[in-house]
Amino acid sequence: MSHLVAIGMGYSALALARRLAAKGWRVTGSARSAAKADALKARGFERFLFDTAQHNRGSKPIEAAEAARSILGSASHLLVTVPPRKDTCPVLEALGPALAKAPALCWIGYLSSVAVYGDHGGAWVDETTPPAPVSDRGRARLAAEGAWQRFASDTGKTVHVFRLPGIYGPGRSALDKVRAGTARRIIKPGQVFNRIHVADIARTIEAAMAYGGPETIFNVVDDEPAPPGDVIAYAARLLGCPPPPEVSLDEAGASEMARSFYGESKRVSNARIKRELGLRLAYPTYREGLAAILAEEGRTGNP
Repeated sequence: MSHLVAIGMGYSALALARRLAAKGWRVTGSARSAAKADALKARGFERFLFDTAQHNRGSKPIEAAEAARSILGSASHLLVTVPPRKDTCPVLEALGPALAKAPALCWIGYLSSVAVYGDHGGAWVDETTPPAPVSDRGRARLAAEGAWQRFASDTGKTVHVFRLPGIYGPGRSALDKVRAGTARRIIKPGQVFNRIHVADIARTIEAAMAYGGPETIFNVVDDEPAPPGDVIAYAARLLGCPPPPEVSLDEAGASEMARSFYGESKRVSNARIKRELGLRLAYPTYREGLAAILAEEGRTGNP
């Protein structure tokens, strides 16, 4: 049986887990606390306790590390969503030797970020564009990618890197921000971002698992990089309410983290996932994605 182990069973990993479990896969996810482990169990998934931060500080009980290694012994596929720390991936630092020896492990996926490209003034970039991160998070992501690529070279394991933009989906979209009154229509001339629906992340990762070609880095982004204010305005239109007023970064009281996001503008191409993986996005732009979320809420009665 194909067995996916997800270290960092968060929003994106859960979307993939549900998709694969419906097709008969065994799915196991890690959790950092007993409460989070119970939540995974309630969703019908196997789970184990493992906190990379505690493990790498030497304070994690040895049985937790042993449990992780035992589970990896039966894993055929591994998805890592844990963010980098300093200049490497904490999962690779904690479990690298066990991963190298895992007998059934044939594929590893690492979720990275388009922040590795840095700022291109709104110009197009693709996987052949040399990374030039300008933020600490971008530099950390690039270092973690490099660590995984060296691991692949040293062990012969297949490692795919997925560079993601802003992620949205049910319960986590501009619709929720507009309803909550927290949406800000920040205007910065020339500013564009890609984004991606969580369901298309899951579909792309699944397609990559079956991919046998030479490419190992994939941009998982939508077709239409757009100003963030346009997305907020469209969400308000769908909800039948007026959009929030246009404001500048200063007027919005943007945090340093938000300012760092607005310090980068680029249009990221998804041509490779279409060409190499034969993928057709279910939600090629934010319009299809937000409309589908709203329609699903109408069917389920759960806004």
